[in-house]
Amino acid sequence: MFELRPYRRNNNNQMSYNPFREMEEFEKKFFDDPFDSFFRSADIAEFKTDITDQGDSYLLEADLPGFDKKDIRLDINNDILTVHAERHSEHEEKDKKHKYVRCERSYGQYSREFDVSMIDTDKIKAKYDNGVLKLTLPKKAAALPESKHLEIE
Repeated sequence: MFELRPYRRNNNNQMSYNPFREMEEFEKKFFDDPFDSFFRSADIAEFKTDITDQGDSYLLEADLPGFDKKDIRLDINNDILTVHAERHSEHEEKDKKHKYVRCERSYGQYSREFDVSMIDTDKIKAKYDNGVLKLTLPKKAAALPESKHLEIE
């Protein structure tokens, strides 16, 4: 099941850890609007998935509550499956500022990528029901080892 790990592009030439980044982000958020940053959740940029091995296929279940089916897009490009969901705001900014006491529901774009090089992408089936996206990902047929006889010249 190693082929279904989330796909990440890492650039080894850049330093990935900046010990001051978290402090800078905290200061920026807190001093811009202390009340808003108190209620802000930092873990809204990514949706959670479960992947189970069903024998001849994998079952990928992604929690996408509150999305319409039309706002979820599945794309496959170069053996990378991208699950992209976008939630639109129903309210204008002026209404948020004057009427809301607290607004925690998040709006924006969410995306995850998975390596599907070992999946038969022509047979993938997708279903969205009760806030859960279910993808049935059939495994490619295992290539049988080829045996050959070589003649000596």
